[in-house]
Amino acid sequence: MDQIERRVDVASIRLSEQEIDAAVRVLRSGALRQGRECDAFEAEFAAQTGARHAVTSANGSAALHLAYMAFLQPGDEVLVPSFTFIATASMVSACGGVPVFCDIDPRTYLIDLDDARRKITKKTRAISPVHLFGNVVDPEAVQQLAREHDLVVVWDAAQAHGARFDGRDVGSFPGFAAYSFYPSKNLFVGEGGITLTDNPDWAHKMRYMRSHGQTGKYYHTMFGLNYRMTDVEAAIGREQLKRLDDMLAIRRRNAAALTRGLAGLPGITPQQVTPGAAHAWHQYCITVDPEQAGLTRDQLQKQLNARNIGTGVHYPRGVHQQPIYVEQQGAMSLPVTERVADTILALPVHHGMDERDPDYVAQMVAACLR
Repeated sequence: MDQIERRVDVASIRLSEQEIDAAVRVLRSGALRQGRECDAFEAEFAAQTGARHAVTSANGSAALHLAYMAFLQPGDEVLVPSFTFIATASMVSACGGVPVFCDIDPRTYLIDLDDARRKITKKTRAISPVHLFGNVVDPEAVQQLAREHDLVVVWDAAQAHGARFDGRDVGSFPGFAAYSFYPSKNLFVGEGGITLTDNPDWAHKMRYMRSHGQTGKYYHTMFGLNYRMTDVEAAIGREQLKRLDDMLAIRRRNAAALTRGLAGLPGITPQQVTPGAAHAWHQYCITVDPEQAGLTRDQLQKQLNARNIGTGVHYPRGVHQQPIYVEQQGAMSLPVTERVADTILALPVHHGMDERDPDYVAQMVAACLR
């Protein structure tokens, strides 16, 4: 097909008719706030992942915030990768904690556990590994580090719906796992989040904190927030959960085709999948070496856009480079994070793509390098 007529966007996904019908059913019922649909979604999501407890919330940031609020005290330090969305760190700050920024592995883009180990102090209370773009942080290595230093693990799984390690869903590992249902995610309801945990006391506490700490009618025994999910969102989530495996299968097919098509291109390096992991492919990212590729990341992005290939940059800077954290913690150097941020580019991989699209995207990348 002529490239002028053909367009492949980096994100182009829609609700199914079943999901729309579910939302309309709830709207007609008049029961819009958190209720039976949220309860059912929690039970079904927990069953799907193998988690013991699930707590819905208003969005992915709220899901993280509730996890941190369940145990974190002011002044506690939390090890976080700097190459992530800011919420991984800012929700620590919202609890009065201190995010301690760690560098990443240059191949997987995941937290460098050796760097994290070096930054542990007497104040370190937790570690928050991010399954970035759906790639899995090695749970065994993280849990070993956590056991050695008595750390709570808060898995940021916002981009990892359906990701697995050695056949086990990432939501089932000890600690917390926080998900987002933002429109760009593999499972999307508009806004919404969910926090999984194996600890019944933490689950109990999060349920109250998401509703102003209210343990009885107008009776508040702890501080909380209005972090409730709506039943409309939960109804969409319940329907979409039924087709998550099918959507992931398409993303994995697309990712495999992209990897084949990009193989051997000078200066183009896709994200390396963690051994033993089933990547969820929220994003398919490459880094661009300008010396080998003959052009910069920004130049490649401009040329792909001109060829009707939508792209994205996730993320253009590390969280440690965000002005608010430079102001609070001062300038610091995390060289791998900074190098990846300067060279990373996301290509289309979503489940709305035609089966021919990944090959076309790879061909257009190759054409830009000539």
